[in-house]
Amino acid sequence: MATELIIPDWPAPANVGALQTTRAGGVSGGPWAAFNLGDHVGDDPQAVRANRARLRAVLPAEPVWLRQVHGAVAVDAAGAGKTVPEADAAFASVPGVVCAVLTADCLPVLFCDLAGTIVGAVHAGWRGLRAGVLENTVAALRRPPGEIMAWLGPAIGRSAFEVGSEVRAAFVADDPGAAAAFAPGVADRWWCDLPALARRRLAARGVTAVFGGDACTVSDPERYFSYRRDGVTGRMASLVWLDRPASGV
Repeated sequence: MATELIIPDWPAPANVGALQTTRAGGVSGGPWAAFNLGDHVGDDPQAVRANRARLRAVLPAEPVWLRQVHGAVAVDAAGAGKTVPEADAAFASVPGVVCAVLTADCLPVLFCDLAGTIVGAVHAGWRGLRAGVLENTVAALRRPPGEIMAWLGPAIGRSAFEVGSEVRAAFVADDPGAAAAFAPGVADRWWCDLPALARRRLAARGVTAVFGGDACTVSDPERYFSYRRDGVTGRMASLVWLDRPASGV
């Protein structure tokens, strides 16, 4: 099966490159079949290396991979060198530096500015989202919020993301209007709309040009990995970079 790469549907400047991988293609077997890019999920390391090499072939450089910890730290990918930063977001203003995050239900968010001078990638599970990973990344971009756009990638959908009352209470404590992103479930459980929470938090920082957010990882097992659905599974990558200096820069 050929590797399937999704090009985000957002009006990014021409010099901004972005890709979203799926599970289609690749060489991994078993629960990681087939295009697993995560090297921390129990897959054969040789298969992961082969998959990453296949991805690298369509990128301007090796991605700057992160050691994601469900936190709120955003790092400058251009300064990572050969280290693997412990962070859940990366940004870059240097052409050819590829920001990347891995997900399998958590929400990937890609950023760029209207001028095509800076980009960012974020891993936003509910913990990182509540901790402020989106806000920290927006601040790190150092652009007026009205000049920033975001794309929300495939993540666990509202009909599949069941959380406890403590999760809802934490978000509502920050923003009473966040209650609209939760629907009552059984007993003290709630259905959580992760993309809706992300949109609210971005809007509160002045970022309203937000696209995507309608693909559910859990409900499409042929296309997406899902930790909530399968437990042992692979990881997909969301990537963004600058192809060349924007005109006039």
